[in-house]
Amino acid sequence: MGVALVILLTSSLKIEQEYQRDPPRLRSVASRGEHRDVTAAPASTPAPPVAPQEGSAPAPQRHTPIEDVVGLLTGIVLVSLGLFMLHSAGVVTGGTAGLALLVGYLTGLPYAVLFVVVNVPFFLLAIGRKGWSFTLRTVITIVGVSLLSGLYALPGVLGGLGLDPLFASIVGNLVIGVGVVIIFRHRSSLGGFNIAALVLQERTGFRAGWTLMILDGAVVIGSILAVEPLLVLVSAIGVVVINVSLVLNHRPDRYLGY
Repeated sequence: MGVALVILLTSSLKIEQEYQRDPPRLRSVASRGEHRDVTAAPASTPAPPVAPQEGSAPAPQRHTPIEDVVGLLTGIVLVSLGLFMLHSAGVVTGGTAGLALLVGYLTGLPYAVLFVVVNVPFFLLAIGRKGWSFTLRTVITIVGVSLLSGLYALPGVLGGLGLDPLFASIVGNLVIGVGVVIIFRHRSSLGGFNIAALVLQERTGFRAGWTLMILDGAVVIGSILAVEPLLVLVSAIGVVVINVSLVLNHRPDRYLGY
């Protein structure tokens, strides 16, 4: 992960440098075959300004490559921390992260490794529906979350941390929710249900948060096989918390940066 992020960051810096040497205004003039001095003084009779239409909004502006790198790193740290909190308290959440926790409880296998494994089938969907760029970002995000989740569990880091299940479910899911929103806004995802929810939102307008809430509910119901009923109830509360957070905060129709 470290090598991939360093390469991505280096490429971003090069893009930024080229962008600064060749401003968009000069590019636009050059593309029209004009060779006049764009810095020359305006004509004596400037055109009257065009009044903005009522209710109009600025056109969305994409994040710069450096903003994407920093944003994805931030989201990875938050999501992995939230997952560690849930695992420490023995509760589950929704999505492929919840599936990884559930399978880990049933088999004893490390949930950090399972998180990558359960997402492999969804990579094909991401390539076909979202393209290689989105898929690569998603792979980096998933691997990063997996590595950091394992790091938190080491003795001397956060290993052995005892948390109340209700506290861990609410706070852990809130932390994951914030991380997911950041990851979404930088054109990535946590794979699995996230990809399906984003594709459905783009094609139908049905909010990703509602789709995730439905799918996450199915995962929590399935957790009856691995955890006691009280923890299932606590997990359900956490799923509602994270998905309400996503519904309220992941609004592509309002958010201008993408």
